[in-house]
Amino acid sequence: MKLLESYDEVCELVRGRQPGEIITVLGPTATGKTRLAVRIARDFNGEIVSADSRQVYRAMDIGTGKDLSDYMVDGQQIPYHLIDVAEPGTEFNVAQYQQAAYHAIDDIVARGREVVLCGGSGMYVESLLGGYRLAPIEPDAELRARLEAMSDEELTAMLASYHPLHNHTDTCERERLLKAVEIECYYERHPEWKQQVRRIPSVIFGTTADRDVVRARITRRLRQRLDEGMVEEVDALIRQGVSTRQLMKYGLEYKFLTMYLLGEISKEDMFEKLNTAIHQFSKRQMTWFRRMERQGFVIHWIDISQL
Repeated sequence: MKLLESYDEVCELVRGRQPGEIITVLGPTATGKTRLAVRIARDFNGEIVSADSRQVYRAMDIGTGKDLSDYMVDGQQIPYHLIDVAEPGTEFNVAQYQQAAYHAIDDIVARGREVVLCGGSGMYVESLLGGYRLAPIEPDAELRARLEAMSDEELTAMLASYHPLHNHTDTCERERLLKAVEIECYYERHPEWKQQVRRIPSVIFGTTADRDVVRARITRRLRQRLDEGMVEEVDALIRQGVSTRQLMKYGLEYKFLTMYLLGEISKEDMFEKLNTAIHQFSKRQMTWFRRMERQGFVIHWIDISQL
């Protein structure tokens, strides 16, 4: 993987991009995506469009790593979109995200500013850059009951029958596995929804670092967020009436912290299991971005130490 050697090279590529291309910054967790995106937005009169599947939810700040202070640079507030747009306890899927992102992008462009798409949710990024037509899938109780009676192995085999499993993002948790199979079943009945539409052209930057550096950053950030009140944040959501089952669907932090608050695991086990799971998630994110490259997306990688 050839790496850019400086931020100046990033700027050259931004200036040299084709007319109509937006700017995208992606990368695994804890590799400084937001910092780079905000810097580009500041220098090129841009606004951030978040591509994070969990930061759309209000009152879920620490666990999703919003770090909103990062959007303030030298006293200048960098505008951001698609953060805090849904209530906790609800579901905001990729089809809803895609439509909201199209609206945000059109608004930014209409005001003569640059779009900087930033996030680590590969499916959200690809839904825009690949222009995939996504259906707002309605719940099918009969199908769900039939799928829930199947084992994880049977579901995985069923999912693999629809398309090659390039990574294990959809098979690492049963709920995600069920949802992935539901989507494919829907597409099988409604193939028109899988047609490509409105691809957003972009110059793409990826943030990366030595594996040991990323691991250290992940662990340090997890300890910091626990110190900042991440447990208390999840406890407050439960007290507000968000179901524990729904919270566990919101990703690793909310899954393991909810288990801890329910007394299912100790504080020490919570930290160790969560820390390990985030490291594994980071690898899966990179696998997704590598797959994007194999599909033809050109990603210009830069080591965070150069920023």
